[in-house]
Amino acid sequence: MNAFRFAYVALALVAWSVSGQARGQNGCKPNDPAGYFEGTATSQQAGKLDVSLNLRCDNGRYAGELVTPAGTYTVKDGHFEAGQFHLNLESGADTVTVEASFDAGVLRGKFASADDTGPVELRRTGDAKSAVSAEGLSLSKEQWHQDLEFLARELPKRHADAFHFITRERFEAEVAELNGKLGHLNSDEIYVGMDRIANLIGDGHTYIKVPVAATTSGNEKALGMRVIKIQEVPIARAYELLLSLTPSDETQVLRDSRALGFLTTGIFLHGMGIIPDRKVARYTLADDNGKEFTIDVHAVAPGESSKLNWIYAFKERPLFRQKPDDNFWYTYLPDSRTVYCSFRGYKDLGKQSKGLFDLIKQQHPDKVVMDMRLNGGGDYNEGLKYLVHPIRDLSEINRKGHLFVLVGPNTFSAAMSNSAHFRYQTNAILVGQQIGEKPNSYQEAREMKLPNSHWTVRYSVKFYKFVETGENVIRPDQEIIPSWNDYRSGRDPVLEWVLNYHASNGTSSQWHDFASPSEQFRFV
Repeated sequence: MNAFRFAYVALALVAWSVSGQARGQNGCKPNDPAGYFEGTATSQQAGKLDVSLNLRCDNGRYAGELVTPAGTYTVKDGHFEAGQFHLNLESGADTVTVEASFDAGVLRGKFASADDTGPVELRRTGDAKSAVSAEGLSLSKEQWHQDLEFLARELPKRHADAFHFITRERFEAEVAELNGKLGHLNSDEIYVGMDRIANLIGDGHTYIKVPVAATTSGNEKALGMRVIKIQEVPIARAYELLLSLTPSDETQVLRDSRALGFLTTGIFLHGMGIIPDRKVARYTLADDNGKEFTIDVHAVAPGESSKLNWIYAFKERPLFRQKPDDNFWYTYLPDSRTVYCSFRGYKDLGKQSKGLFDLIKQQHPDKVVMDMRLNGGGDYNEGLKYLVHPIRDLSEINRKGHLFVLVGPNTFSAAMSNSAHFRYQTNAILVGQQIGEKPNSYQEAREMKLPNSHWTVRYSVKFYKFVETGENVIRPDQEIIPSWNDYRSGRDPVLEWVLNYHASNGTSSQWHDFASPSEQFRFV
Protein backbone atom coordinates (compact mmCIF):
# COMPACT_ATOMS: atom_id res chain seq x y z
CA MET A 1 0.00 0.00 0.00
CA ASN A 2 1.41 3.36 -0.97
CA ALA A 3 2.30 5.83 1.77
CA PHE A 4 0.09 8.77 2.75
CA ARG A 5 1.57 12.22 3.21
CA PHE A 6 0.31 15.76 3.25
CA ALA A 7 1.29 16.97 -0.22
CA TYR A 8 -0.32 20.38 0.10
CA VAL A 9 0.31 23.20 2.52
CA ALA A 10 -2.72 21.93 4.47
CA LEU A 11 -5.23 19.13 4.40
CA ALA A 12 -8.22 19.52 2.09
CA LEU A 13 -11.17 18.47 4.25
CA VAL A 14 -14.11 18.05 1.92
CA ALA A 15 -17.55 19.33 2.88
CA TRP A 16 -20.76 18.35 1.07
CA SER A 17 -23.15 20.40 -1.02
CA VAL A 18 -25.35 19.85 -4.07
CA SER A 19 -26.03 23.45 -4.97
CA GLY A 20 -24.69 25.03 -8.13
CA GLN A 21 -23.85 28.74 -7.79
CA ALA A 22 -24.82 30.46 -11.04
CA ARG A 23 -23.03 33.51 -12.35
CA GLY A 24 -25.13 34.70 -15.24
CA GLN A 25 -24.65 38.24 -16.49
CA ASN A 26 -28.40 38.97 -16.42
CA GLY A 27 -29.27 36.68 -13.54
CA CYS A 28 -32.90 36.21 -12.47
CA LYS A 29 -35.72 38.17 -10.85
CA PRO A 30 -38.25 36.88 -8.28
CA ASN A 31 -41.00 36.36 -10.89
CA ASP A 32 -38.79 34.68 -13.48
CA PRO A 33 -39.31 30.93 -14.19
CA ALA A 34 -38.27 28.67 -11.33
CA GLY A 35 -39.43 25.39 -9.86
CA TYR A 36 -39.13 21.67 -10.33
CA PHE A 37 -39.67 20.58 -13.95
CA GLU A 38 -40.09 17.12 -15.43
CA GLY A 39 -40.25 16.06 -19.06
CA THR A 40 -38.22 14.72 -21.97
CA ALA A 41 -35.27 15.57 -24.21
CA THR A 42 -34.84 13.84 -27.55
CA SER A 43 -31.18 13.17 -28.31
CA GLN A 44 -29.88 12.42 -31.80
CA GLN A 45 -27.56 9.85 -30.24
CA ALA A 46 -29.65 8.29 -27.45
CA GLY A 47 -33.27 8.91 -28.45
CA LYS A 48 -35.99 10.12 -26.07
CA LEU A 49 -34.80 10.55 -22.48
CA ASP A 50 -36.67 11.32 -19.26
CA VAL A 51 -35.11 14.37 -17.60
CA SER A 52 -35.81 16.70 -14.69
CA LEU A 53 -34.73 20.27 -13.96
CA ASN A 54 -34.52 21.69 -10.46
CA LEU A 55 -34.29 25.45 -11.02
CA ARG A 56 -33.88 28.03 -8.27
CA CYS A 57 -33.42 31.79 -8.26
CA ASP A 58 -30.91 32.33 -5.43
CA ASN A 59 -30.00 35.93 -4.64
CA GLY A 60 -30.57 37.09 -8.20
CA ARG A 61 -28.75 34.16 -9.82
CA TYR A 62 -30.01 30.94 -11.30
CA ALA A 63 -28.90 27.72 -9.61
CA GLY A 64 -29.89 24.08 -9.68
CA GLU A 65 -29.31 21.00 -11.79
CA LEU A 66 -30.54 19.07 -14.82
CA VAL A 67 -30.73 15.32 -14.22
CA THR A 68 -30.52 13.01 -17.25
CA PRO A 69 -29.94 9.24 -17.58
CA ALA A 70 -26.43 10.04 -18.82
CA GLY A 71 -25.44 12.42 -16.02
CA THR A 72 -26.27 15.43 -13.86
CA TYR A 73 -25.49 18.94 -15.10
CA THR A 74 -25.13 21.90 -12.73
CA VAL A 75 -26.56 25.29 -13.66
CA LYS A 76 -23.71 27.67 -14.42
CA ASP A 77 -25.70 30.74 -15.48
CA GLY A 78 -28.97 31.73 -17.11
CA HIS A 79 -31.45 34.50 -17.81
CA PHE A 80 -35.08 35.04 -18.85
CA GLU A 81 -36.15 37.85 -21.15
CA ALA A 82 -39.23 38.53 -23.32
CA GLY A 83 -40.60 35.05 -22.72
CA GLN A 84 -37.36 33.35 -23.77
CA PHE A 85 -35.28 31.32 -21.37
CA HIS A 86 -31.54 30.62 -21.70
CA LEU A 87 -29.52 28.25 -19.48
CA ASN A 88 -25.87 27.19 -19.45
CA LEU A 89 -25.07 23.99 -17.56
CA GLU A 90 -21.95 21.92 -16.99
CA SER A 91 -20.76 18.57 -15.70
CA GLY A 92 -16.98 18.51 -15.46
CA ALA A 93 -15.70 19.41 -18.91
CA ASP A 94 -19.08 18.71 -20.57
CA THR A 95 -21.46 21.62 -21.22
CA VAL A 96 -25.14 21.88 -22.17
CA THR A 97 -27.15 24.90 -23.30
CA VAL A 98 -30.94 25.12 -23.21
CA GLU A 99 -32.91 27.69 -25.24
CA ALA A 100 -36.65 27.58 -24.58
CA SER A 101 -39.85 29.56 -24.43
CA PHE A 102 -41.82 29.60 -21.19
CA ASP A 103 -45.61 29.55 -21.26
CA ALA A 104 -48.20 28.24 -18.80
CA GLY A 105 -45.58 26.48 -16.73
CA VAL A 106 -44.00 24.68 -19.69
CA LEU A 107 -40.51 25.10 -21.12
CA ARG A 108 -40.32 24.20 -24.82
CA GLY A 109 -37.21 24.54 -26.92
CA LYS A 110 -33.96 22.75 -27.68
CA PHE A 111 -30.75 21.68 -26.01
CA ALA A 112 -27.25 21.51 -27.42
CA SER A 113 -24.27 19.53 -26.08
CA ALA A 114 -21.03 19.02 -28.03
CA ASP A 115 -22.14 17.35 -31.28
CA ASP A 116 -25.63 16.43 -30.00
CA THR A 117 -28.81 18.52 -30.08
CA GLY A 118 -32.55 18.04 -29.97
CA PRO A 119 -35.93 19.22 -28.65
CA VAL A 120 -36.70 19.50 -24.95
CA GLU A 121 -40.04 19.94 -23.20
CA LEU A 122 -40.30 20.33 -19.42
CA ARG A 123 -43.48 20.89 -17.38
CA ARG A 124 -43.38 22.55 -13.95
CA THR A 125 -44.60 20.03 -11.37
CA GLY A 126 -43.81 21.88 -8.15
CA ASP A 127 -41.58 24.24 -6.25
CA ALA A 128 -37.82 24.07 -6.60
CA LYS A 129 -36.03 21.76 -4.20
CA SER A 130 -33.85 23.57 -1.70
CA ALA A 131 -30.07 23.25 -1.80
CA VAL A 132 -28.58 20.86 0.72
CA SER A 133 -26.62 22.70 3.37
CA ALA A 134 -23.27 21.76 4.79
CA GLU A 135 -25.13 20.71 7.94
CA GLY A 136 -26.63 17.73 6.13
CA LEU A 137 -30.24 16.82 5.37
CA SER A 138 -33.14 17.02 7.75
CA LEU A 139 -35.74 14.53 6.53
CA SER A 140 -38.41 12.65 8.42
CA LYS A 141 -38.00 8.95 9.19
CA GLU A 142 -40.71 8.21 6.64
CA GLN A 143 -38.89 10.18 3.94
CA TRP A 144 -35.69 8.23 4.59
CA HIS A 145 -37.66 4.98 4.37
CA GLN A 146 -39.06 6.13 1.02
CA ASP A 147 -35.58 6.86 -0.32
CA LEU A 148 -34.21 3.52 0.81
CA GLU A 149 -37.23 1.70 -0.61
CA PHE A 150 -36.72 3.51 -3.92
CA LEU A 151 -33.03 2.54 -3.97
CA ALA A 152 -33.77 -1.09 -3.12
CA ARG A 153 -36.45 -1.33 -5.82
CA GLU A 154 -34.97 0.70 -8.67
CA LEU A 155 -31.26 -0.17 -8.49
CA PRO A 156 -31.74 -3.90 -9.22
CA LYS A 157 -34.35 -3.04 -11.88
CA ARG A 158 -32.16 -0.54 -13.75
CA HIS A 159 -28.71 -2.14 -13.39
CA ALA A 160 -27.67 -4.50 -16.19
CA ASP A 161 -27.13 -7.33 -13.68
CA ALA A 162 -27.23 -6.17 -10.08
CA PHE A 163 -26.61 -9.66 -8.71
CA HIS A 164 -23.60 -10.73 -10.72
CA PHE A 165 -21.40 -10.44 -7.62
CA ILE A 166 -23.65 -10.54 -4.55
CA THR A 167 -26.85 -12.51 -4.11
CA ARG A 168 -30.29 -10.91 -4.01
CA GLU A 169 -30.67 -12.32 -0.50
CA ARG A 170 -27.50 -10.52 0.68
CA PHE A 171 -28.65 -7.28 -0.94
CA GLU A 172 -32.09 -7.46 0.66
CA ALA A 173 -30.60 -8.34 4.05
CA GLU A 174 -28.33 -5.26 3.92
CA VAL A 175 -31.31 -3.08 3.00
CA ALA A 176 -33.39 -4.52 5.85
CA GLU A 177 -30.58 -3.94 8.35
CA LEU A 178 -30.21 -0.28 7.35
CA ASN A 179 -33.97 0.19 7.30
CA GLY A 180 -34.17 -0.89 10.92
CA LYS A 181 -31.60 1.73 11.96
CA LEU A 182 -32.90 4.76 10.05
CA GLY A 183 -34.61 6.34 13.05
CA HIS A 184 -31.32 6.51 14.97
CA LEU A 185 -28.92 7.72 12.28
CA ASN A 186 -27.93 11.20 11.07
CA SER A 187 -27.99 12.02 7.35
CA ASP A 188 -24.27 11.33 6.88
CA GLU A 189 -24.60 7.89 8.45
CA ILE A 190 -27.59 7.19 6.22
CA TYR A 191 -25.65 8.31 3.15
CA VAL A 192 -22.78 6.00 4.08
CA GLY A 193 -25.22 3.13 4.63
CA MET A 194 -26.92 3.59 1.26
CA ASP A 195 -23.63 4.10 -0.58
CA ARG A 196 -22.26 0.93 0.98
CA ILE A 197 -25.28 -0.99 -0.36
CA ALA A 198 -24.76 0.48 -3.83
CA ASN A 199 -21.07 -0.48 -3.75
CA LEU A 200 -21.98 -4.07 -2.88
CA ILE A 201 -23.24 -4.40 -6.47
CA GLY A 202 -19.53 -4.47 -7.20
CA ASP A 203 -18.62 -2.41 -10.28
CA GLY A 204 -16.80 0.91 -10.28
CA HIS A 205 -19.65 2.81 -11.97
CA THR A 206 -22.31 1.98 -9.35
CA TYR A 207 -22.39 4.22 -6.28
CA ILE A 208 -24.10 7.33 -4.84
CA LYS A 209 -22.48 10.57 -5.94
CA VAL A 210 -21.33 13.19 -3.46
CA PRO A 211 -20.83 16.68 -4.96
CA VAL A 212 -18.06 18.31 -2.93
CA ALA A 213 -16.37 21.58 -2.10
CA ALA A 214 -12.72 21.46 -1.04
CA THR A 215 -11.32 23.64 1.73
CA THR A 216 -8.07 24.18 3.54
CA SER A 217 -6.67 25.98 6.55
CA GLY A 218 -3.19 27.45 6.79
CA ASN A 219 -1.22 24.62 8.33
CA GLU A 220 2.16 24.85 6.65
CA LYS A 221 3.71 22.53 9.19
CA ALA A 222 1.53 19.64 7.94
CA LEU A 223 3.29 19.57 4.59
CA GLY A 224 4.72 16.09 3.97
CA MET A 225 3.92 14.71 7.44
CA ARG A 226 2.81 11.14 8.18
CA VAL A 227 -0.78 10.64 9.33
CA ILE A 228 -1.07 8.68 12.59
CA LYS A 229 -4.79 8.94 13.31
CA ILE A 230 -7.98 10.89 12.60
CA GLN A 231 -9.62 12.00 15.85
CA GLU A 232 -8.95 8.91 17.99
CA VAL A 233 -9.13 6.37 15.17
CA PRO A 234 -5.78 4.94 13.97
CA ILE A 235 -5.25 5.67 10.27
CA ALA A 236 -5.11 1.98 9.33
CA ARG A 237 -8.52 1.38 10.98
CA ALA A 238 -10.03 4.47 9.34
CA TYR A 239 -8.77 3.24 6.01
CA GLU A 240 -10.23 -0.22 6.63
CA LEU A 241 -13.65 1.28 7.40
CA LEU A 242 -13.63 3.43 4.29
CA LEU A 243 -12.77 0.47 2.05
CA SER A 244 -16.31 -0.79 2.70
CA LEU A 245 -17.53 2.18 0.64
CA THR A 246 -15.63 1.10 -2.47
CA PRO A 247 -16.85 -1.25 -5.25
CA SER A 248 -16.68 -4.79 -3.93
CA ASP A 249 -15.99 -6.53 -7.24
CA GLU A 250 -13.26 -4.22 -8.55
CA THR A 251 -9.51 -4.56 -8.13
CA GLN A 252 -7.81 -3.66 -4.87
CA VAL A 253 -5.93 -0.96 -6.78
CA LEU A 254 -9.16 0.90 -7.57
CA ARG A 255 -10.56 0.40 -4.08
CA ASP A 256 -7.36 1.74 -2.51
CA SER A 257 -7.45 4.80 -4.77
CA ARG A 258 -11.02 5.67 -3.80
CA ALA A 259 -10.54 5.04 -0.10
CA LEU A 260 -7.58 7.43 -0.10
CA GLY A 261 -9.86 10.24 -1.26
CA PHE A 262 -12.40 9.45 1.45
CA LEU A 263 -9.78 10.07 4.17
CA THR A 264 -10.26 13.80 3.63
CA THR A 265 -14.00 13.83 2.89
CA GLY A 266 -16.19 15.09 5.72
CA ILE A 267 -19.38 13.19 4.87
CA PHE A 268 -17.55 9.83 4.82
CA LEU A 269 -15.55 10.46 7.98
CA HIS A 270 -18.65 11.69 9.84
CA GLY A 271 -20.91 9.00 8.41
CA MET A 272 -18.48 6.31 9.56
CA GLY A 273 -18.31 7.79 13.05
CA ILE A 274 -14.63 8.67 12.72
CA ILE A 275 -15.21 12.40 13.37
CA PRO A 276 -18.09 13.92 15.42
CA ASP A 277 -18.73 16.82 13.02
CA ARG A 278 -18.39 16.76 9.24
CA LYS A 279 -17.12 20.37 9.26
CA VAL A 280 -13.97 19.80 11.33
CA ALA A 281 -11.49 16.95 11.70
CA ARG A 282 -8.51 16.54 14.01
CA TYR A 283 -5.49 14.81 12.48
CA THR A 284 -2.53 13.52 14.45
CA LEU A 285 0.64 13.79 12.35
CA ALA A 286 4.29 12.88 12.80
CA ASP A 287 7.44 14.23 11.19
CA ASP A 288 10.28 12.04 9.91
CA ASN A 289 11.82 12.02 13.41
CA GLY A 290 8.62 10.61 14.91
CA LYS A 291 7.57 13.82 16.70
CA GLU A 292 3.77 13.96 16.82
CA PHE A 293 1.43 16.96 16.73
CA THR A 294 -2.23 17.61 15.91
CA ILE A 295 -4.05 19.95 13.56
CA ASP A 296 -7.75 20.82 13.27
CA VAL A 297 -8.93 21.13 9.68
CA HIS A 298 -12.12 23.09 8.97
CA ALA A 299 -14.49 23.09 6.01
CA VAL A 300 -15.57 26.33 4.33
CA ALA A 301 -18.25 27.35 1.82
CA PRO A 302 -18.46 25.83 -1.68
CA GLY A 303 -16.26 27.51 -4.26
CA GLU A 304 -13.61 28.69 -1.82
CA SER A 305 -11.10 26.03 -2.87
CA SER A 306 -10.36 27.72 -6.19
CA LYS A 307 -9.40 30.91 -4.33
CA LEU A 308 -6.78 29.24 -2.16
CA ASN A 309 -3.05 29.39 -2.80
CA TRP A 310 -2.03 25.75 -2.75
CA ILE A 311 1.57 24.89 -1.90
CA TYR A 312 2.86 21.46 -2.89
CA ALA A 313 5.60 19.30 -1.48
CA PHE A 314 7.50 19.46 -4.75
CA LYS A 315 9.19 22.67 -5.90
CA GLU A 316 8.43 22.06 -9.58
CA ARG A 317 5.53 20.15 -11.07
CA PRO A 318 6.50 17.08 -13.08
CA LEU A 319 5.30 17.24 -16.66
CA PHE A 320 2.18 15.11 -16.17
CA ARG A 321 0.91 17.45 -13.40
CA GLN A 322 1.35 20.60 -15.45
CA LYS A 323 -1.59 22.46 -17.04
CA PRO A 324 -4.11 20.90 -14.61
CA ASP A 325 -7.07 22.65 -16.28
CA ASP A 326 -6.33 21.25 -19.76
CA ASN A 327 -7.85 17.89 -20.64
CA PHE A 328 -5.64 17.39 -23.71
CA TRP A 329 -2.28 18.98 -24.44
CA TYR A 330 1.05 18.01 -26.01
CA THR A 331 4.63 19.16 -26.41
CA TYR A 332 7.88 18.13 -28.10
CA LEU A 333 10.85 17.11 -25.93
CA PRO A 334 13.85 17.71 -28.19
CA ASP A 335 16.51 16.04 -25.99
CA SER A 336 14.83 12.66 -26.40
CA ARG A 337 13.07 13.37 -29.70
CA THR A 338 9.76 12.57 -28.01
CA VAL A 339 6.25 13.92 -28.51
CA TYR A 340 4.52 13.84 -25.15
CA CYS A 341 0.70 14.03 -24.94
CA SER A 342 -1.27 14.48 -21.71
CA PHE A 343 -4.61 12.81 -22.44
CA ARG A 344 -6.90 13.49 -19.45
CA GLY A 345 -10.33 13.81 -21.09
CA TYR A 346 -12.38 13.46 -24.24
CA LYS A 347 -13.95 16.89 -24.73
CA ASP A 348 -13.51 18.10 -28.34
CA LEU A 349 -11.07 15.24 -28.93
CA GLY A 350 -11.49 15.27 -32.70
CA LYS A 351 -10.53 18.94 -32.89
CA GLN A 352 -7.76 18.75 -30.28
CA SER A 353 -6.07 15.65 -31.69
CA LYS A 354 -5.40 17.38 -35.03
CA GLY A 355 -2.73 19.51 -33.42
CA LEU A 356 -1.06 16.43 -31.96
CA PHE A 357 -0.75 14.78 -35.37
CA ASP A 358 0.43 18.04 -36.92
CA LEU A 359 3.23 18.11 -34.30
CA ILE A 360 4.16 14.48 -35.02
CA LYS A 361 4.27 15.20 -38.75
CA GLN A 362 6.38 18.30 -38.18
CA GLN A 363 8.93 16.82 -35.75
CA HIS A 364 9.21 13.18 -36.95
CA PRO A 365 9.82 12.05 -33.34
CA ASP A 366 11.51 8.83 -32.32
CA LYS A 367 8.89 8.24 -29.59
CA VAL A 368 5.27 9.19 -28.88
CA VAL A 369 3.97 9.06 -25.31
CA MET A 370 0.23 9.00 -24.53
CA ASP A 371 -0.14 9.79 -20.81
CA MET A 372 -3.51 8.48 -19.55
CA ARG A 373 -2.72 8.26 -15.84
CA LEU A 374 -5.18 11.05 -14.93
CA ASN A 375 -7.90 10.19 -17.46
CA GLY A 376 -11.23 9.49 -15.76
CA GLY A 377 -13.11 8.52 -18.91
CA GLY A 378 -15.56 9.70 -21.54
CA ASP A 379 -16.53 8.07 -24.86
CA TYR A 380 -14.07 5.34 -25.81
CA ASN A 381 -15.35 5.39 -29.40
CA GLU A 382 -13.95 8.91 -29.66
CA GLY A 383 -10.60 7.64 -28.43
CA LEU A 384 -10.62 4.86 -31.00
CA LYS A 385 -11.57 7.17 -33.84
CA TYR A 386 -9.26 10.09 -33.13
CA LEU A 387 -6.26 8.49 -31.39
CA VAL A 388 -5.94 4.70 -31.39
CA HIS A 389 -6.68 4.08 -35.07
CA PRO A 390 -4.77 7.11 -36.44
CA ILE A 391 -1.71 6.19 -34.35
CA ARG A 392 -2.04 2.56 -35.43
CA ASP A 393 -1.73 3.75 -39.02
CA LEU A 394 1.50 5.71 -38.39
CA SER A 395 4.05 3.14 -39.50
CA GLU A 396 7.04 5.09 -38.16
CA ILE A 397 5.50 5.36 -34.67
CA ASN A 398 3.49 2.16 -34.34
CA ARG A 399 6.58 0.05 -33.67
CA LYS A 400 7.85 -1.66 -30.55
CA GLY A 401 9.84 0.82 -28.51
CA HIS A 402 8.49 3.93 -30.24
CA LEU A 403 4.92 4.14 -28.85
CA PHE A 404 4.21 4.24 -25.11
CA VAL A 405 0.99 4.54 -23.09
CA LEU A 406 1.25 5.58 -19.43
CA VAL A 407 -1.42 4.13 -17.13
CA GLY A 408 -2.29 3.90 -13.44
CA PRO A 409 -5.06 3.29 -10.88
CA ASN A 410 -6.97 6.39 -11.99
CA THR A 411 -7.06 5.38 -15.66
CA PHE A 412 -10.81 4.75 -15.56
CA SER A 413 -13.81 3.84 -17.70
CA ALA A 414 -13.27 4.86 -21.36
CA ALA A 415 -9.60 5.50 -20.60
CA MET A 416 -9.26 1.93 -19.38
CA SER A 417 -10.99 0.75 -22.56
CA ASN A 418 -8.72 2.78 -24.84
CA SER A 419 -5.66 1.52 -22.95
CA ALA A 420 -6.78 -2.00 -23.82
CA HIS A 421 -7.29 -0.89 -27.42
CA PHE A 422 -3.75 0.50 -27.54
CA ARG A 423 -2.41 -2.79 -26.17
CA TYR A 424 -4.24 -5.08 -28.60
CA GLN A 425 -4.48 -2.91 -31.72
CA THR A 426 -1.06 -1.24 -31.71
CA ASN A 427 2.52 -2.02 -30.71
CA ALA A 428 2.37 0.27 -27.68
CA ILE A 429 4.28 -0.51 -24.48
CA LEU A 430 2.15 0.18 -21.39
CA VAL A 431 4.15 1.71 -18.52
CA GLY A 432 3.18 2.68 -14.97
CA GLN A 433 0.86 0.93 -12.52
CA GLN A 434 -1.97 -1.56 -12.84
CA ILE A 435 -5.23 -0.01 -14.02
CA GLY A 436 -7.80 -0.04 -11.22
CA GLU A 437 -10.94 -0.95 -13.13
CA LYS A 438 -11.46 -4.46 -14.45
CA PRO A 439 -11.49 -4.53 -18.27
CA ASN A 440 -14.31 -7.09 -18.34
CA SER A 441 -16.97 -5.47 -16.18
CA TYR A 442 -20.27 -3.62 -16.01
CA GLN A 443 -19.93 -0.05 -17.25
CA GLU A 444 -21.89 2.55 -19.29
CA ALA A 445 -23.21 4.56 -16.32
CA ARG A 446 -26.69 6.09 -16.01
CA GLU A 447 -28.14 8.10 -13.13
CA MET A 448 -31.31 8.38 -11.06
CA LYS A 449 -32.38 10.62 -8.17
CA LEU A 450 -33.69 9.49 -4.80
CA PRO A 451 -37.11 11.14 -4.26
CA ASN A 452 -36.52 13.05 -1.01
CA SER A 453 -32.77 13.49 -0.45
CA HIS A 454 -32.23 13.95 -4.22
CA TRP A 455 -28.98 12.07 -3.93
CA THR A 456 -27.74 10.92 -7.35
CA VAL A 457 -27.37 7.16 -7.75
CA ARG A 458 -25.18 5.90 -10.60
CA TYR A 459 -25.61 2.42 -12.04
CA SER A 460 -24.22 0.39 -14.94
CA VAL A 461 -26.34 -0.69 -17.90
CA LYS A 462 -23.94 -2.70 -20.08
CA PHE A 463 -21.27 -5.36 -19.76
CA TYR A 464 -18.04 -4.78 -21.70
CA LYS A 465 -15.31 -7.29 -22.44
CA PHE A 466 -11.88 -5.98 -23.43
CA VAL A 467 -9.70 -8.96 -22.48
CA GLU A 468 -10.38 -12.32 -24.13
CA THR A 469 -8.07 -14.60 -22.15
CA GLY A 470 -6.06 -14.56 -18.93
CA GLU A 471 -6.67 -12.59 -15.76
CA ASN A 472 -9.26 -9.82 -15.69
CA VAL A 473 -6.84 -6.92 -15.15
CA ILE A 474 -4.72 -4.63 -17.28
CA ARG A 475 -1.17 -4.66 -15.99
CA PRO A 476 1.54 -2.48 -17.53
CA ASP A 477 4.29 -4.13 -19.53
CA GLN A 478 6.71 -2.24 -17.27
CA GLU A 479 5.48 -1.62 -13.73
CA ILE A 480 6.89 1.46 -12.01
CA ILE A 481 5.51 2.59 -8.65
CA PRO A 482 6.66 6.10 -7.68
CA SER A 483 7.94 6.56 -4.13
CA TRP A 484 7.35 9.40 -1.71
CA ASN A 485 10.84 10.71 -2.46
CA ASP A 486 9.92 10.84 -6.15
CA TYR A 487 6.83 12.90 -5.34
CA ARG A 488 8.65 15.24 -2.99
CA SER A 489 11.43 15.89 -5.51
CA GLY A 490 9.02 16.41 -8.41
CA ARG A 491 10.36 13.38 -10.31
CA ASP A 492 8.28 11.26 -12.65
CA PRO A 493 10.04 7.87 -12.79
CA VAL A 494 7.42 6.51 -15.20
CA LEU A 495 8.16 9.09 -17.90
CA GLU A 496 11.89 8.95 -17.12
CA TRP A 497 11.91 5.20 -17.83
CA VAL A 498 10.28 5.82 -21.22
CA LEU A 499 12.65 8.62 -22.18
CA ASN A 500 15.62 6.39 -21.35
CA TYR A 501 14.25 3.36 -23.20
CA HIS A 502 16.44 2.01 -26.00
CA ALA A 503 14.39 0.43 -28.77
CA SER A 504 17.46 -1.42 -30.10
CA ASN A 505 17.81 -3.69 -27.08
CA GLY A 506 14.46 -3.22 -25.36
CA THR A 507 15.87 -1.84 -22.12
CA SER A 508 15.93 1.41 -20.18
CA SER A 509 19.14 2.79 -18.73
CA GLN A 510 17.24 4.18 -15.78
CA TRP A 511 17.48 2.57 -12.34
CA HIS A 512 14.69 3.34 -9.89
CA ASP A 513 14.15 2.80 -6.19
CA PHE A 514 10.51 1.71 -6.02
CA ALA A 515 8.13 2.57 -3.20
CA SER A 516 8.18 0.16 -0.29
CA PRO A 517 4.81 -1.27 0.80
CA SER A 518 5.93 -0.94 4.40
CA GLU A 519 5.96 2.86 4.32
CA GLN A 520 3.56 4.49 6.75
CA PHE A 521 0.44 6.38 5.74
CA ARG A 522 1.10 9.78 4.18
CA PHE A 523 -1.10 12.12 2.15
CA VAL A 524 -0.02 12.69 -1.47
